[in-house]
Amino acid sequence: MAVLKATQEAIAAAGAALRGGALVAFPTETVYGLGADASDGRAVAAIFAAKGRPRFNPLIVHVADTDGAERLGSFTDSGRQLAAAFWPGALTLVVAKQPRCPVADLATAGLATVALRVPAHPIAQALLRATDRPVAAPSANRSGHVSATRAAHVTADLGASVSIVLDGGPTPIGLESTVVDTTGPEPLILRLGGLARESLERVLSRPLALARGEPGKPASPGMLTRHYAPATKLRLDALEVRAGEALLAFGPAVPKGATATVNLSPSGDPVEAAANLFCALRELDGAGAQAIAVMPIPHAGLGEAINDRLQRAARSR
Repeated sequence: MAVLKATQEAIAAAGAALRGGALVAFPTETVYGLGADASDGRAVAAIFAAKGRPRFNPLIVHVADTDGAERLGSFTDSGRQLAAAFWPGALTLVVAKQPRCPVADLATAGLATVALRVPAHPIAQALLRATDRPVAAPSANRSGHVSATRAAHVTADLGASVSIVLDGGPTPIGLESTVVDTTGPEPLILRLGGLARESLERVLSRPLALARGEPGKPASPGMLTRHYAPATKLRLDALEVRAGEALLAFGPAVPKGATATVNLSPSGDPVEAAANLFCALRELDGAGAQAIAVMPIPHAGLGEAINDRLQRAARSR
């Protein structure tokens, strides 16, 4: 594994590595992605091997622009509205595959749909243009572990299975993209994420429901019942700290007595909390505590996605 500062030369080398079938980790505005040429079935299989990921969980395919997305998928009116409003950005759209879509079946879990995203991060954009191919890229961590928001998280989780890690510093949002299924008569949120539900609803002028799906056969990344989980047990909505617990705090009023404390946002800002969530969970998971007490976080805006992640992480194995 080579960890490289994301210079123009390093991005060119990473693009060549992807075209050659290797895995490359790179920053997006949400989390670090573990990328492979989406049209190369063997390269896509290497993602699953590196992550230890269930084969039935589909991957998000990243492209540089909407034109590239429309070559892979067929967009409904609602899909076009959302793409126009939020691409590039933290939104993934599930659309019907085009008849000659080159994306490997393994990347779509054999479904007739494909999950597409145009990321906004300049390094991700530069890499996609250097590769000149669609790039399948789930979060760059072992399946079920906390997602990677720094290059060091990638190296800790995935080691030598990655050819190149492009180091672009911390990711600004820190939550995965919001995933919306636009194939039916009514758009449906498959995964809450870095784009708040209210923002989507304003553009479409209608409320959006959240899919529950089949835990054993998810239609989108992030729909497994237990996901993004540290090894240490979480105790949610904690107003006090019990003996032997670490504390994941939120806001200015923090209870005392924790073996270790990380505050997602001392000011109570859900955007700051989202950006810090996975890094904080990783830090507290390594603190040797009996459990991690998690303070209540409001559900409004990105708080809804933060609570969704925490609830999944707290479920028993």
